[in-house]
Amino acid sequence: MPRVKSATSPSITKMSSSTSDLRLIQEEHGEPRVLSNGVLGMSLFILTEIMLFAGMVSSFTIVRASSAIWPPPDQPRLPIEATAFNTLALFLSGFFLIMAQRRFASDRDAVRNPLMASIGLGVFFVVFQGWEWASMLGQGLTVTSSILGSFFYLIVGTHAAHAIVSVGLLIQAWHRLQAGWLQPSQLATAAVLWYFVVGAWPVIYWRIYL
Repeated sequence: MPRVKSATSPSITKMSSSTSDLRLIQEEHGEPRVLSNGVLGMSLFILTEIMLFAGMVSSFTIVRASSAIWPPPDQPRLPIEATAFNTLALFLSGFFLIMAQRRFASDRDAVRNPLMASIGLGVFFVVFQGWEWASMLGQGLTVTSSILGSFFYLIVGTHAAHAIVSVGLLIQAWHRLQAGWLQPSQLATAAVLWYFVVGAWPVIYWRIYL
């Protein structure tokens, strides 16, 4: 009885083999090289938050430009120098997070120190902002004391809320790293939000404090 030759084309077989090899290479590096649902969802969320902050900062800019005297009289001056130092701490936190992500692809054990440094500086930024709020309240700057106080606590407070949530996500990533099951997409999702927090702050500092 004559053999029936397979109808599979050599090119199809070669393509299938190449696809399998590519899948194996991707699996060896942890995950396929695609945009994860977490990163995509976080990016879409950030787009809406950019519009939110743009609206608040634009409103503050209009009110400030239309005021005959600024800052309002009998109101304390914002701590420009101290907040500049805190801004530096935030920038360093973002730098260490970039370093952690780059090391994650090659050596997961080398991620611990820069990730912990990023978290520590992030916590410092949030705590420092809390101290600044307490100081401003003690000097008489409240939500109802002036238009400056209203916008200050609204804009800086909204940013602080994002910073707290973002630090929480980084801490969660740290625990997953310690447990040995942190995935690149999980770290990237937390990093996207923290980069937004870091990137939005210079604009806020420039428009609100200076």
